[in-house]
Amino acid sequence: MPRGKVTGKSAGKPARQLLFSEALRQQKHPPKQDPPPHPHNITDNMAEGSQGASMERILQEISAVGRKLEGMDIAMVALTAETRSMRLEIAGFQSQLSGLDQRVTTVETQVASWTESGQELMYLRSKLTDLEDRSRRNNIRLSGLPEGIEGTDLISYLRDILPKLTGITFDPPLEFERVHRLGPKRQDGKGRPCSIIACLLHHGQAPQMLQIARAQGPLRLGTLEIRLSADIPKRL
Repeated sequence: MPRGKVTGKSAGKPARQLLFSEALRQQKHPPKQDPPPHPHNITDNMAEGSQGASMERILQEISAVGRKLEGMDIAMVALTAETRSMRLEIAGFQSQLSGLDQRVTTVETQVASWTESGQELMYLRSKLTDLEDRSRRNNIRLSGLPEGIEGTDLISYLRDILPKLTGITFDPPLEFERVHRLGPKRQDGKGRPCSIIACLLHHGQAPQMLQIARAQGPLRLGTLEIRLSADIPKRL
């Protein structure tokens, strides 16, 4: 149908009248519209949205806590391994300490034994020194007599020259238990002659000669200077 043409009963009506009739009809029968939302529905929708957001935050927090727990689990595993290693090390240290304790006990026992042995050794040394000193009380040492001057009989030579050196007439006459030179005999006769050690048999004769030697100093035999001294152990 061509636009602008009116059919039926309205074909002879003017256009203004038609528009007015249409307006009246729309007022009597208005078009249906959706009812406005109820206030309770709006509150429910807002509550649902807020609950959804809260639930999402809770899930996020739960997820974060889960990640932290996983990290704590890993740290706990590492800590457990380290603790086990420390226990093994402590067990090793305890074993070493036990061994050291046994060694210290052994050393203490040895030291105690050595202390007793040391005390006994010191006592024996003291006794030995005393005996050695007693055995040398009748000894005299002569230094400065050339080697070979005594000939073949050193005892007879000393029995002859000692009264001359000291100016003493011995009664009883000098008797010697033993006489010897210190060290090997010098073949060329050069150098300082070896000293003579003489052990007198009669007690009191050696101290008498030593007293004169201390009072007079070096004794002379012709042009020779003879020193007479006690036979003292080296450690004294």
